[in-house]
Amino acid sequence: MSVDSALTNDTAIDSLVIDKFGPHFGGEVIGLDVASASDEHIVQIRDALVQHKVLVLRSQSIDDAGQIEFGRRLGELTAGHPVHDSGNVAAEVYALDSQDNGFADVWHTDVTFMERPPLGSILRPVVLPLHGGDTNWADSQLAYESLSAPVRQLVDQLTAVHDGNREFGYYLAQKRGGKGNLWDGKEVTALVPVEHPVVRVHPESGRKGLFVNPGFTSHIVGVSEAESRGILDFLYAHITKPEHVVRHRWRLGDLVLWDNRSTLHYANRDYGTEHRVMHRITLRGDIPVGPSPR
Repeated sequence: MSVDSALTNDTAIDSLVIDKFGPHFGGEVIGLDVASASDEHIVQIRDALVQHKVLVLRSQSIDDAGQIEFGRRLGELTAGHPVHDSGNVAAEVYALDSQDNGFADVWHTDVTFMERPPLGSILRPVVLPLHGGDTNWADSQLAYESLSAPVRQLVDQLTAVHDGNREFGYYLAQKRGGKGNLWDGKEVTALVPVEHPVVRVHPESGRKGLFVNPGFTSHIVGVSEAESRGILDFLYAHITKPEHVVRHRWRLGDLVLWDNRSTLHYANRDYGTEHRVMHRITLRGDIPVGPSPR
């Protein structure tokens, strides 16, 4: 599809056409079948992911194997999760089942409690409630850039601790007997808290973004507990302002990619006892790097 034939609010990247969600980030890739995507399409998707951060592809007829194959074309895959056992699925798949505590109703960035969090995630619905279960994403780069200059200077200097024990420590110790999955070539036997910069420099675009999240960030290093809580609460409220957020209403056949280095996300838990199952795979990332000292 050419630029001329695209919708007026679309952005064309060579042969890719993206119907943007809003002025700043997120969009739907129009007319691309990932199962038959060319190598050039894959390069374009990777570039578009950095630029738009969240990409939706509709009407995709793929299963877990197809999802994994698409992920491998985009980058190196990790295990589905560092500690969670998703049962009778491929090792690369993290199955989020609402009937087995598979909820994500807190703002978070995936797996920031590991030294090397994922580059990105690819999510596919398997079972959807009749209504509800939407997913929201927040743009951490837009949030950083909309801070005042003095606050940006403050957060540029800060480091935060990310701790997976609050969410997965009991599960690892009691449900898995201290034997998790392979992550970065090592079996995960403990969730040792890690430090990441509060402001992350994107390794591909060079843009700065806030790299803290309520799901896994425990505190800021080198300040009092009260100061840490005050700073983090302020940043969380700022990141999730409506103008920094897009929302996706799921349909079966959807495939959604997001850049884990520049977004947070939240899955609405508003569907009561109805069933929701999502399958996620993740792309191996790098160690987060902060701004250079002034």
